[in-house]
Amino acid sequence: MAAARTYDRSCGSVQLLLGYLPTERSLWPYELEKKRSQYSAYKDEFLLNPSEKLRRIEESKLSRKKELTGERNGLLPRSEVTNEEHPLSFGKSSLWNQYFQESEILEQIDRDVKRTHPDKSFFSAKSNQESLRRILIIFSRLYPSVRYVQGLNEVLAPLFYVLKNDLDTSNSTSAEADTFFCFVELISGFKNNYCKHLDNSRVGIRSILSKLSQLLKKHDEELWRHMEVITKVYPQYYAFRWITLLLTMEFSFNVCIHIWDAMLGDPEGPPVCPRD
Repeated sequence: MAAARTYDRSCGSVQLLLGYLPTERSLWPYELEKKRSQYSAYKDEFLLNPSEKLRRIEESKLSRKKELTGERNGLLPRSEVTNEEHPLSFGKSSLWNQYFQESEILEQIDRDVKRTHPDKSFFSAKSNQESLRRILIIFSRLYPSVRYVQGLNEVLAPLFYVLKNDLDTSNSTSAEADTFFCFVELISGFKNNYCKHLDNSRVGIRSILSKLSQLLKKHDEELWRHMEVITKVYPQYYAFRWITLLLTMEFSFNVCIHIWDAMLGDPEGPPVCPRD
């Protein structure tokens, strides 16, 4: 991952280190085909607007009805729109109601995707922005406990950049799907940091920051005392973003790639929380 010329060698290692690919290389083709097919199904399930979803549901019902009755020809029957399927419905199971409730999240994703490293032509490309957008939307809908939290685009960006620049076109063309699953594997290690209702629990972000404070005191008590006793600079003031965004906002993009090399290559796994 450290430099552009090594991206082709790094992509497989990223997928291995994050657990996306099994250690047995002979299983890679099967796993990649299965996961990429699964991602295609996710796109059909989570990216369609309610009109398209309802149309497909009606077509599926009609197809099943024809199979049962043996119908082959004739005009398509006019479908009835139930209250739950009406665009103005407030029902909890209404596709339209769910769609409108998620509009704020979609708007935040759109804004953040456009802000993702605007100085780099790679991230300014419309096709790459659309890939990032789709990944984040699918993630937010597939994992409602986390949904979308501002800044996740910054965590996603290095993964997509590396996988999209794979010199093997069979991999680079499927970079969106591969990135999604690598992103899920990465986030799963510290997803509790994004759950507001867990902030004060023993697995929430405040607990992690407390551990960091304890480690600082253990390894450099003089610095800890200066920061937390004398100047009152607590970890939540400087380390919150370090931990939740894996240092992506603290260093330049290229330097961040080097740092992630070390983080993901740690023999104990990605350091998603402070360790001794």
